[in-house]
Amino acid sequence: MRYEIILSPEAERDFKRLKPAIRSGVRHLMEVHLRHEPMKSSKSRIKRLRGLAQPQYRLRVGDIRVFYDVDGPSVLVLGIVFKPDAEQWLHEAGRSS
Repeated sequence: MRYEIILSPEAERDFKRLKPAIRSGVRHLMEVHLRHEPMKSSKSRIKRLRGLAQPQYRLRVGDIRVFYDVDGPSVLVLGIVFKPDAEQWLHEAGRSS
């Protein structure tokens, strides 16, 4: 199944702030992992987040964390943040289950 990747306004803003080389890598790995198997957990790339209703998943791209939800045939990217800022972002933007 091919999923549609939708960037929230906040994620779009985060994405545009990245340096072009980093942006390219993030775009590539979002296409590889989120387009076809966004719920397939792995040891290093995709992690299902526990205790949160939103976001449901995290994709690791080097020092970047992509937080997203899967809703039917769509993947909604909620935020794209650097690792040191990820915990703070989750505290502010995450919703408990």
